[in-house]
Amino acid sequence: MDMGLQDKVAIITGGSYGIGKAAALSMAREGARVVLVARRSDVLEQAAQDIKVATEGVALPVVGDVIDKDAAARVVKTAVDHFGRVDILVNNAGASMAKNFEDVSDEDWEFDFDLKVWGAIRFIREAVPEMRKVGGGRIINVTNLGGRTPGANSMPTSISRAAGQAITKGLSKDLAKDNILVSTVCIGLIKSGQTERRLEVQKANNPDLTIEDIWAESVRGRGVPLGRMGEDYEAGDVITFLASDRASYLTGIAVNIDGGSSAVL
Repeated sequence: MDMGLQDKVAIITGGSYGIGKAAALSMAREGARVVLVARRSDVLEQAAQDIKVATEGVALPVVGDVIDKDAAARVVKTAVDHFGRVDILVNNAGASMAKNFEDVSDEDWEFDFDLKVWGAIRFIREAVPEMRKVGGGRIINVTNLGGRTPGANSMPTSISRAAGQAITKGLSKDLAKDNILVSTVCIGLIKSGQTERRLEVQKANNPDLTIEDIWAESVRGRGVPLGRMGEDYEAGDVITFLASDRASYLTGIAVNIDGGSSAVL
């Protein structure tokens, strides 16, 4: 199936590993030119090289922190300077922060919203004018299940992700006239760097713990009907589909990538 992504230009924040890198790899295989944005230059350069080797495609690494108020304008300008256009934006940068409400400080709230809400808003602001110039585009906001069904000890992440989902729906209506389609993917349990960091913390008390133990515990705790963790490429391929011409009548939607664990459709 031709996804219609040949020579399209995609900006992907949090693009150096996990879901962001997987989405970039999937799009590059379809002929898109991908701009990877992340903070760590060494990991970012390696990700771009991995994508070039795997796809013989184009991957441009741009070091940037989405919390930096100037990052979005700089990244979009870099994409336009190199490729002449922007067609796709994937707002994927983020980190999990989940606490009991009374334990969440003002600094926690501010950091989480700067990263996941304001970061996305600034990139959207800069990308939309470029999408209009080429007759349309795609914006995919990576959020999570907690934004739709917040649980105990889930703040501030569940609230910032709910904001991302509301932005998605509102934008889909504002930008439909410009043929800019906006969607969100609600991530459940996906193998990621966050899981690996959790392992490192827990190994201090349990040296024999393995990453497989962490995955199994997570699956049991969430009651995932498919009985396993998701792979990053499974999320990356869904994002690529939403960015493609094949998804030309899909906007304002949320897609759960969760192995069936969500309590809602």
